[in-house]
Amino acid sequence: MQIGILGSGDVGQTLAAGFAKHGHTVTIGTRDPSKLREWANRQKNVRVANFADTAKSADIVVLAVKGNAASSALKAAGDISGKIVIDATNPIADAPPTNGVLKFYTTLDDAQMERLQREFPSARFVKAFNSVGAAKMVNPQYKQGRPTMFICGNDAAAKKTVTQILDQFGWETADFGGVEAARAIEPLCMLWVIRALRENKFDHAFKLLTS
Repeated sequence: MQIGILGSGDVGQTLAAGFAKHGHTVTIGTRDPSKLREWANRQKNVRVANFADTAKSADIVVLAVKGNAASSALKAAGDISGKIVIDATNPIADAPPTNGVLKFYTTLDDAQMERLQREFPSARFVKAFNSVGAAKMVNPQYKQGRPTMFICGNDAAAKKTVTQILDQFGWETADFGGVEAARAIEPLCMLWVIRALRENKFDHAFKLLTS
């Protein structure tokens, strides 16, 4: 597939390399393409472009920017009607954490992805990759088995496609339903960060156990 990644930080670069590793053709979008050209030259099947060119030919758009930049990034991407948008963002406020607990600018009644879905109603949003650190996003190895990626979104076909990607990336998928479930999935980022900041450990992931 043609993958367009909006965002050139650690998450964007990690996912770009991961998609390329699994045979996808990747364009990574940044507001300043020149700063990533040296990195991209070391990758296979990855090119660098601005946001509009990144999204134009993409089958799937991956939103990998800071939460408060998500809307502007999608606006810069141009027409995303009908495209699957994997939303890896979290609504982290510009405020220091309290004892490792992040502050969000959203509420438990209105998630980040709900706001984006309302603003871009023709896009097919799927929440994923928001509850783990970049280092473990692609084919993480744990002695307990595959970790769980919690996803949600209103489009069943889009979630099926994202589930196939997650399987490639070494995850089991737990589909928690419509966009409203992002109200619970986004705060998993808070839980992940508490351990990261309090114990200085960044190697963990969540797993859903069922009987």
